[in-house]
Amino acid sequence: MDLLTQGLAGAVLAQSAARQVPARLAIAIGFFAGLLADLDILISAADDPLFNIEYHRHFTHSLFFVPLGALVAALLAWPFVRRRLRFATVYLLAVLGFLPSGLLDVCTSFGTHWLWPLYGERLAWNLIAIIDPLFALILLCAVVLALYRDSVWPARIGVGLAVLYLLLGLVQREQAAELAAELAAERGHAVARLEVKPTLGNLVLWRAIYESGEHFYVDALRVGFLAPTRVYPGASIARFAPEHLPGLDQDSRLANDIARFTRFSDGFVALHPQQPNVLGDVRYALLPNSVAPLWGIELDVTQPDRHVAFLTFRQTDAALRRMFLAMLRGQDLEEPSDQRLETGETGATEKPGPDDEIASLAAVSAALPYPVTGFHR
Repeated sequence: MDLLTQGLAGAVLAQSAARQVPARLAIAIGFFAGLLADLDILISAADDPLFNIEYHRHFTHSLFFVPLGALVAALLAWPFVRRRLRFATVYLLAVLGFLPSGLLDVCTSFGTHWLWPLYGERLAWNLIAIIDPLFALILLCAVVLALYRDSVWPARIGVGLAVLYLLLGLVQREQAAELAAELAAERGHAVARLEVKPTLGNLVLWRAIYESGEHFYVDALRVGFLAPTRVYPGASIARFAPEHLPGLDQDSRLANDIARFTRFSDGFVALHPQQPNVLGDVRYALLPNSVAPLWGIELDVTQPDRHVAFLTFRQTDAALRRMFLAMLRGQDLEEPSDQRLETGETGATEKPGPDDEIASLAAVSAALPYPVTGFHR
């Protein structure tokens, strides 16, 4: 999640157990501890952009790192509260504050290494977007009321409402996955893998990606609470394979970086539809029915012994925002028919915006689940 939400979650959980501790102290310690896990943003290598994205939301977000992370938070907070609280109390509050960092991130569409080192792969339950204003508002209200009343009960109610919101995300995810599977079956596709992810800031509009044969297929699915579901068909794109770069030395640094990025992207990689020298992560895009990736790596086959550049595509455009909001509301997309791109294989269409969809929602910059290290466009 974003830093504010993680801090609020830590504050609420710490206050929910702080019956004998002044609310302002419990909330301050919990909020501070909730932010510390993201100090892994400082882990970087100047000549290797992939190093940063590999280790952001890594071991500091692991469930097994909580005792150590909480100890660091308690030691840093102790000088400010030692006249009011015992160290054991500060440490317990720090544990409760640090705990939600990894747990919330594993609930997001980006995920984290929550069970490292027992399980080395990134876990993503796809219950909530990395930024969700309504979820953050629930936690903020709980914090404000707990401070105002100096009571644990607003915090406990806030924890309960946050859990219910995540359960709602689970229900929505399952409905979206069922709809995506039905869509693939209607097209006659044998699905090898299928993922559905919530889009930025809501649980209504979902991005579906499935793999069939040598292609990925992408669609936007609106799963409303009261309104009927709606499908906004997307496009297909060929899955990247090493054969697409004939002659590349498989022992080169470029080949190794491609393998690292493919592992980071869980195998959902394809060449950018408008920039064939860019290998993109198909799981994420600015529009939920677009195959133009939100980020990728630049493939420079003329310099196979240099690390790849990591690129993000975040150009702001009002047309993209209008299309996103139209899908979110379940409205028709206003677009001339001559702009529709037939995939040829499924009959589905993609609706490109200006600049071939390499544009951005205004809020996306803040929503990126990794720090931008300067390699972007």
